[in-house]
Amino acid sequence: MTGSVGLLNDRELMGEYTIGNLANHSERLMIMIDLLLKEVNLKLEELDGIAVALGPGSFTGLRIGVTTAKALAYSLKKPIVGIPTLDALAQHFPLTDRLICPILDARKQEVYSAFYRSDGHKAQRISDYQVGSIEKVLEKIQEPVVFLGNGLLLYQSHITKALGEKALFADPAHSSPRGGLIAWLGLQRLIQQDQDDPFSLVPLYVRRSDAEIFWEKR
Repeated sequence: MTGSVGLLNDRELMGEYTIGNLANHSERLMIMIDLLLKEVNLKLEELDGIAVALGPGSFTGLRIGVTTAKALAYSLKKPIVGIPTLDALAQHFPLTDRLICPILDARKQEVYSAFYRSDGHKAQRISDYQVGSIEKVLEKIQEPVVFLGNGLLLYQSHITKALGEKALFADPAHSSPRGGLIAWLGLQRLIQQDQDDPFSLVPLYVRRSDAEIFWEKR
């Protein structure tokens, strides 16, 4: 439900808009991009590249974000990079010596999750992207962990009961994906001349949609 856009150069974050509980992404996304560019006195044509959150998350929200980014990249002839949302969330804590576990509400009493460790500069993923019950996440933990993400709204008390003092929780300001972090991770890839194909780039759903499951059953 979080909508966020960020703009940076190779030295600093130039600007960022983040709005929580944003249900109408299709109506607000281009408005937010336009407002941000106007605030820093830039035009779309002056951008050097575009980064977009791939998910996991809301299927509809992901399709809107990825489709918008691909259309911009293609029309402006700019490189595009897709960044997994869990990776961006983990970058809220790039220097901690604790295990990092972002969790996102996946509905159906499940969460999207992955585990990360800091290499001294950024959080590096050490597990697959997963979807499953919070119990499956917790059974793999044997050490103190920093949890963050909107999954805490539903499962923080459950985690505390299961892990006690091993569980550390991020505050709400560090539990939502931010456009600035997506942009920063995208810049690191572009510096290494690593980019995605705007035609083949697709959201990272992690699990199949209800429509796919229904079709298979039929």
